[in-house]
Amino acid sequence: MRWLDHLARKAAPASAADQLAAALDAANRGDYATALGIWEPLARSGSARAQNNIGACFAEGLGVERDCSLAFRWLALAAEAGDPVGQRNLASLYFRGEGVEQNYRRAAELYRAAAEQGDGPAQDMLSWMLLEGEVIEPDIAEARRWALAAAGRGIASAMTRVGMLYHDALGVPRDPAEAVRWWRKAALRGDADGQALLGAACHLGAGVPADAVEAYAWLLRARAGGSALAGRYIDAARGALTADDIAEGERRAALSLEEPAP
Repeated sequence: MRWLDHLARKAAPASAADQLAAALDAANRGDYATALGIWEPLARSGSARAQNNIGACFAEGLGVERDCSLAFRWLALAAEAGDPVGQRNLASLYFRGEGVEQNYRRAAELYRAAAEQGDGPAQDMLSWMLLEGEVIEPDIAEARRWALAAAGRGIASAMTRVGMLYHDALGVPRDPAEAVRWWRKAALRGDADGQALLGAACHLGAGVPADAVEAYAWLLRARAGGSALAGRYIDAARGALTADDIAEGERRAALSLEEPAP
C-alpha cells in the first residue's frame, strides 16, 4: 500500500502557504495575471495576505485597472483580519484619501496596529507622523521609539531620522558624531537623504573630520537618488575642490555601495 500512499501525497493540493509563495514568485517576475489567479480563490476563502495582495494590485494598477475603491474593499478585509501589511496599506489609503475620505487619525491608528505587529515600514511611517506633528499630535519620545524599531528592521529612512534626532537634540542630547553614525548606516543602505546629510556633515566637519572629496561623493549619490537636501550643499562642496578632486569624487560616487571608497 505504500505506493498508494505515495500517489496520494503527490496528488495532495498545495498548501495555502505554497500557493502564496508561488503567487509571490509570479508577481516578482511581473506575471500578475498568474499571481492574481492564485490569490483570488485564497482571498475569497479568507486568506488575509491574499486579500492584501489583491488590494495592493488595485491600489497600484498591477495586472488590473487601478481602482482605489476596490483596493479599499480588499485592504479593509485584510486589515480587519489583522494582517499587518494590509493594515499598513489601508493606512496609506486613508493618509492619501484614495478610495476613502482622507483621515489622518485613522491612518495613524492603522499604522500603529501594524507597527505593534513588527511591520518595519509602518513603524517608520508612524515615527515620521509623530515627529512632524502636522497631521497628528506630536510625540518625540514615541517617534524615537518607533524610528529605532524600524531601524532595527533595516529601514534606512528610519536610520536617517534617528540621526536627525541626535543632530537636532530632539528627546536626546545633541550628539553630532552619533548623528553621523546613523546617517552613514542609512547612506550605505541607499537612503538618499541619509547620503545628503552625511555629505553635508563631511563638508562641514560636523561630527566627523572634514573631507571635501568624500562630501562631494555622498552629495552626488544623494542628488542622483532624488534627495532635495543635496542641492543645499553640493555647489559649495564642489566649489572647494580642484579638478582632480572633482574627478575623484565622481569616481567614488559611481562605486557600488558594497565597494568601499579608498
